[in-house]
Amino acid sequence: MSLLRLDRLHYCILMSMGCISSPIVWAEDLTQDVTVLPTLHVEATRTDTTYLQTPASVFRIDAPQVDTSSQVNLTEVVKGIPSLQLRNRENYAQDLQLSMRGFGARSTFGVRGIRLYVDGIPATMPDGQGQTSNIDLSSLDHVEVLTGPFSSLYGNSSGGTILTSTKEGQGKDSIELSYSGGSHDKSRVGLVLQGGAKGANEPSYVISSSYFDTDGYREHSGAEKVLNNAKLSWNLDDGSKINWITNYVKIHADDPQGLTHDQWNANAKQQVPFLKQFNVRKDIEQTQTGVTWSKPINDKNELYAMAYLGNRQVTQYQSIPKSTQDASINHAGGVIDFERDYYGADFRWSGKELIPNTTLSVGVALDAMDEDRKGFENFNLVNGQPSYGVKGNLRRDEDNTLWNIDPYLQASWQFLPTWRLDTGVRYSNVHYKSKDNYLSNGDDSGKTDYSKVLPSAALSWQILPELMAYVSYAKGFETPTFTEMAYRPDGESGFNFDLTASTSDTYETGLKSQNQLGDFTLAVFQTKTKDDIVSAGNSNGRSTFRNADKTLREGVEFAWNKKLWRDLTATASYTYLDATFDADIPALGSIAQIPSGNAIPGIAKNQAYASLAWQPSHGLYGGVDVQYMDKVYVNDTNSDAAPSYSVTSANVGYAWVMGDWKVNSFARVDNLFDKNYAGSVIVNDGNGRYFEPADGRNWSAGLRVIKQF
Repeated sequence: MSLLRLDRLHYCILMSMGCISSPIVWAEDLTQDVTVLPTLHVEATRTDTTYLQTPASVFRIDAPQVDTSSQVNLTEVVKGIPSLQLRNRENYAQDLQLSMRGFGARSTFGVRGIRLYVDGIPATMPDGQGQTSNIDLSSLDHVEVLTGPFSSLYGNSSGGTILTSTKEGQGKDSIELSYSGGSHDKSRVGLVLQGGAKGANEPSYVISSSYFDTDGYREHSGAEKVLNNAKLSWNLDDGSKINWITNYVKIHADDPQGLTHDQWNANAKQQVPFLKQFNVRKDIEQTQTGVTWSKPINDKNELYAMAYLGNRQVTQYQSIPKSTQDASINHAGGVIDFERDYYGADFRWSGKELIPNTTLSVGVALDAMDEDRKGFENFNLVNGQPSYGVKGNLRRDEDNTLWNIDPYLQASWQFLPTWRLDTGVRYSNVHYKSKDNYLSNGDDSGKTDYSKVLPSAALSWQILPELMAYVSYAKGFETPTFTEMAYRPDGESGFNFDLTASTSDTYETGLKSQNQLGDFTLAVFQTKTKDDIVSAGNSNGRSTFRNADKTLREGVEFAWNKKLWRDLTATASYTYLDATFDADIPALGSIAQIPSGNAIPGIAKNQAYASLAWQPSHGLYGGVDVQYMDKVYVNDTNSDAAPSYSVTSANVGYAWVMGDWKVNSFARVDNLFDKNYAGSVIVNDGNGRYFEPADGRNWSAGLRVIKQF
């Protein structure tokens, strides 16, 4: 889509939105999937702003008051957000596949290019690698999703931002027991203890623990997961507030890996027979804790501080044959084994009216990570033949460190009654260093630094009390993660220090309206990226990356929600996203040249969502939703694609309230019409095994009992 076409489209949208606007403000409380509350607390503004005063694409999803799912994956809660493509791989070894406006689509596991936060604590590592597995849905209060330019205020790897918040203890002490089960022997049991503060300076608390296991939809896709989450909150006499959050997750998961198109068509549930001998799997254990503190000095000044630390351990067994490992002394083996210690802090001061009608925030963020990474052979010799799926001889040993110190400044100026200017700047810098301790194949030690000044600005106009328009710009910055630098495309040993950071320029214009027809959000955007980090191939469980000279993302986002009648709510959203290579990428070894104009793989050009839900606080409830996803190319040459699909889900339940007892029961069916589709794709897989099939028609049901004391 050319810029001229975008301008024309934006003009038409402005005219149509002006026609449907109404002078009546719709101020009812909302409880549907995409909910806009009167006040949003998002780091993009760092001030309390109403939905209509936030010059960015911000969406809020409240945790449902009643059970509609098993509360295992974020995909069960976060639905219908424009430009957010959240895919369930049916593979707990690789986490969900998450992209936002096309950022992060290259990831074969975990989350890249998008910042994740849980209660203000980063769930994204300092190098930009994140995961959703430690988000506890049992104690979830709400999720805020920020797309567009203002995400750059988070610094490195912020193509979008997702902030989740845990509930705070309220009222009487209570105990909650829950159980759910479903297809493929899915089983989840949960326990939640919570209670409000008994007096001044005493904490409220929420403590949650759950255990989940499944045999998996596909062969060799079973998983077990333990998740614990605790939050203590103090409201002190001096007006300050302290939150202490601790989280623990442990996962053991088999990896069924991908299928070729022919294998998928023959049997979507299969694991490739040749791969069964390797017993590919992953073990993850992570512990994290953090504290946030805010204190109003007076009615015009406030201080904020956050500090966190964590430890993450991963052991992954891959499907790499002995012959491949023997072919080069530089090969790092077929078992990845690393342990990371990470920690950081954020300090901020905010002041109002130092200059008339102005709010100012000044802060600094510090993050660091130490990684002990080893590689082992994935076999032992038995009678001269390799026996796979075990940890063998050492083939890699290195210490990797990373740190950053990012100062930032943000200001908001209400220079006219209906006009406001929001500006910000952040100096993002990331410093990598690798010390090689495995010297039999040479010393591969090295270091590199990345840095960029990230300015942003948004001009907003409150046209009417219920209608706001804005234009915004920001520069983004994304460094490669340790994992993306771990292997070189040429097959040599050591880190890929030739991989550079990408920079982007994003322009956005949007409209927001709240009126008797509902809540509307509309945005038109364009992002131009230089040195975009793209896949250089995936083979034998290994991913390598390179830089693309220029890429282009252009699109339109639209979202609507409305309370139709009493507890009946409707939600709809649509996204058009044209993501392409904007310059030729030269051939690299066996990788063919990529011509300008090819679609960036892993990104659907069109997506849509609609839901209808009846959700009272007690009694009978239920809902239905439909999601459409356009076809997705699986490689840079666009020679194959996962076809488009539409899937429907339905749920029903009943909630009882009997004095100090509450009982919720639910049942749901996903993929109601048994659609055969790819839940996600493995971009540029070297063996052509691009496709990770989604589950067919499947069911789940559960019961939750709460007793207050």
